[in-house]
Amino acid sequence: MSSSPTPSAPFLLQTHALSGGPADHAVIQRLSFTWSAGLHWVCGDEGCGKTSLLRLLSGDLQALGGSVHMPPGGVFWADLKGPEHDQTTVQACWEQWRTRYPQWNSALLQELSEALDMERHRNKPLYMLSTGSRRKVMLIAGLASGATVTLLDQPFVSLDQHSVKTIKAFLREAAEAPDRAWIVADYEVPDDLPLTSVLNLSAAP
Repeated sequence: MSSSPTPSAPFLLQTHALSGGPADHAVIQRLSFTWSAGLHWVCGDEGCGKTSLLRLLSGDLQALGGSVHMPPGGVFWADLKGPEHDQTTVQACWEQWRTRYPQWNSALLQELSEALDMERHRNKPLYMLSTGSRRKVMLIAGLASGATVTLLDQPFVSLDQHSVKTIKAFLREAAEAPDRAWIVADYEVPDDLPLTSVLNLSAAP
């Protein structure tokens, strides 16, 4: 594993000797890394552990070893791909998340919903949405959550170019916030976003 230099004043989210992933395939091995405020990227090949790392950071997946030091202010993570969410409406998803995050920004959610053409889908159950629209439900919630750390897994998959540009514009602005971190996992590192760090899970230790 490799990364860019650790930021000079880390204070948000930290792992120490973290190991995790499915018991028969521990994709993260004794990872020690610190994420400070800013926009961070986790990259690597298929199956290298990008999603597992985000799940470990959120507490959605139990670590096999080591520790994760969570920041105050919460960590946002969402996964709506499973069929158990099919009957839930878009609005109900957003309402459930709103109750979990004290800094939830309803005005921003409205702005993003309009910009990403999701207003007409608010009262639809998720099974009626395309893959891209279903992903937008999670993205909008993450951006509006106000969480100290927001974890985004392959945010641009199945999105139209207008939506990709909208999300990237938001991330460029969000990267300047002094008290929030954005950790994005995807195969490749973008060259049009201001990144604070890059963690490559496919690189040799």
